[in-house]
Amino acid sequence: MAVSLASDFKIYNELFFTGQTEVIQQVVQVWNAASRNSMLLRPRMLNGDYEQRSFFKEIASLVSRRDTTSIAAATALKITQDEFVGVKLSRKIGPVRSALDAFKKIGADSATFSLNFGRQSAMAVLQDYVDTAVAALVASVRGQAALVYDAADLPEGSTKTMTHTVLANGLANFGDASSSVIAWLMHSKVFFDLVKQAIADKIDGIATATIVQGIPATFNRPVIITDSANLKETSGSTEVQYFTMGLVEEAVVVDQSEEEQIESDLDLTTENIEMIIKGDYAYNLSLKGMKWDTTNGGTNPTSAAVGTPTNWDAAATDKRSMPGILIISE
Repeated sequence: MAVSLASDFKIYNELFFTGQTEVIQQVVQVWNAASRNSMLLRPRMLNGDYEQRSFFKEIASLVSRRDTTSIAAATALKITQDEFVGVKLSRKIGPVRSALDAFKKIGADSATFSLNFGRQSAMAVLQDYVDTAVAALVASVRGQAALVYDAADLPEGSTKTMTHTVLANGLANFGDASSSVIAWLMHSKVFFDLVKQAIADKIDGIATATIVQGIPATFNRPVIITDSANLKETSGSTEVQYFTMGLVEEAVVVDQSEEEQIESDLDLTTENIEMIIKGDYAYNLSLKGMKWDTTNGGTNPTSAAVGTPTNWDAAATDKRSMPGILIISE
């Protein structure tokens, strides 16, 4: 008996247009309360290419021994000023073009185009803030040798990955001001190295809590996890180094210093009517105790320039008045 089977028919899979769009998966919600205000994002309109704030520098040897047997003239000390300098970065979104007919073919319209553009651009702008801030933090502190601890300095044969000992050694670089380090900024790989170490140590209570809650002990400081490319670096052909930062309050500040402008237009000169959307925005980047080198770094720097240590100079005298500490691990 002849019976029609599924294999006898041309079966077409039904396609569904969901209106969803792929968005950035990197964690970018790291600002303000999420970081105990070690990474601060705020709206603040600022003119010009730089933000410059003067301050009085610490007077060296302000207190000294007084010789009660002398009538010689005392050497006068002078008070001087320096400045903290932040830099403005100008950015663009798009432009993105699409034929309106392309959206009609999927039963959508220009509003769908705009909606998806908005979703993706909002996340992309946040990622730009995070990655640029991380690049600046790593570069500025990397240029201050006294604030950097490398796990490679451990005794020969020791692990070079992140451990609680490595965290403690890095924290020690801030000395008696270590309590001012209020949050850790690290890559997820480093975070899970700590998780695995806590389990392997089998310390009663800590290992159990880590397994149940998934949170390792970090000296009572919250961890900001983001897989920014600026938190790792490939040395040679295979060796990867990871950067972990211990941040102080307002270690980095991003000011949304110019109003974001998004414009759309139609191009009627092409075979099919096209819609174009483009945006402009700008923000200022400042680091605690540091000044942007206006000579070496210049105006509106590239991402590579922001991540160059020599473009950030120490304005503060005391290392503990800077953004924090940097730990290098594998």
